[in-house]
Amino acid sequence: MKKVFLLMLSFVAFLQSCTNQKSELSKTKTNELMGKTIYDFKVNALEEGKEINFADFKGKKILIVNTASECGFTPQYADLEKVYEEYKDKLVIVGFPANNFGGQEPGTNTEIGAFCQKNYGVTFPLAAKVSVKGDDTAPIFKYLTEKDLNGVKNTTILWNFTKFLIDENGKLVDSFISTTKPTDQAITKYLK
Repeated sequence: MKKVFLLMLSFVAFLQSCTNQKSELSKTKTNELMGKTIYDFKVNALEEGKEINFADFKGKKILIVNTASECGFTPQYADLEKVYEEYKDKLVIVGFPANNFGGQEPGTNTEIGAFCQKNYGVTFPLAAKVSVKGDDTAPIFKYLTEKDLNGVKNTTILWNFTKFLIDENGKLVDSFISTTKPTDQAITKYLK
């Protein structure tokens, strides 16, 4: 009985140690992001070997969207492309495919790119597939969703096609839930 108790006690201590390490790792990642702007981020592009450098978009508004190919909101790709074409002189849209919600983005980067081109004629930049929620959240989405990092607001990403609008100076303006279409005045009023 004493051996079982000691074994259980050791196991509890091990679990606590793992939790503390995970917490410390999370704090370290958060500290690394503090003081950054959107222009400090570079991400892998959907096209292999390419990169998206957000510093290249200085002076333009940026609309960042977590996307998925098999979602009820997937037709918003057409609206995103329409807005991108209409405002491309002062706006960049960057799509981030993510498989966090309902497994609705199961494809590879190559499959996602082909799908977006074939079905919606997407010409705006697409990043490589990332995670936008959970322990493996991409640093850019950690920045976008935490007020301590972005200086504006906390946002919980509830589903695919959540949108984040960044102004010409790299500051978060607002975030918009999935049901807010890219063509909605809640977004376009900032683009006129």
